[in-house]
Amino acid sequence: MRFMVMVHADADTEAGVMPTEAEFAAMGAFNEELVKAGVMKSGDGLHPSARGARVVFDGKGTRVIDGPFTESKELIAGFWIWECASLEEAVDWARRCPKPTNGPQSTLEIRRVYEAEDFGESFTPELREQEERLREQIEGGVKRG
Repeated sequence: MRFMVMVHADADTEAGVMPTEAEFAAMGAFNEELVKAGVMKSGDGLHPSARGARVVFDGKGTRVIDGPFTESKELIAGFWIWECASLEEAVDWARRCPKPTNGPQSTLEIRRVYEAEDFGESFTPELREQEERLREQIEGGVKRG
């Protein structure tokens, strides 16, 4: 099972405050454990929301809202994709994580990623084949352009 583990933003991550050398080293050691265990599939930090945008879809079409976004507790500062046997295993790994942000409290949110078999009959064999083809292209490093 794949899980997305999201690091919730705080005032420091939204201000673009970088981790200290010791914090980078601690997180690097944790990431190395994840990779050696075959758990970590990808992961990255995200720039502050001031450098982002939201595209909102409604009955009138779409509109773009430029960052920054007001409520930092609802924002994501970084993420991992982990392959774990269960939610419990993902939680066990998350408990071992060094504190991911500088504020008084840090939050990791763990959500299971949908797999093809989760979608039922509406995800037809043709759509599954398309999905597999696209995943192969992504993993093969298909270039833009």
